[in-house]
Amino acid sequence: QVQLVESGGGLVQPGGSLRLSCAASGSIFSIYAMSWYRQAPGKQRELVAAITTRGSTNYADSVKGRFTISRDNAKNMVYLQMSSLKPEDTAVYYCNARTTVKAYWGQGTQVTVSS
Repeated sequence: QVQLVESGGGLVQPGGSLRLSCAASGSIFSIYAMSWYRQAPGKQRELVAAITTRGSTNYADSVKGRFTISRDNAKNMVYLQMSSLKPEDTAVYYCNARTTVKAYWGQGTQVTVSS
């Protein structure tokens, strides 16, 4: 089992920045990739960014150049640095961890971009 706890969400003005954090615990040795997803009201959950254990990353086209995913293996943490935030980035952001057996989800953290 893997447990994930997100933090760092909040209210920010357009153009502002936020950093989300995800703390992983449990059977972390089995994780091969970690990701951030988001879900806006009335929309499907979508992939925002992902990072493998080797450090390879990929991003949704909508966030390329604005968001950066990173991980600290020593601390079992994954981060999402978000800059130049737009109102359309408003959503609940979820941390995801994938193993060969299943995917795990955190409880989510709300990000609201509004003036």
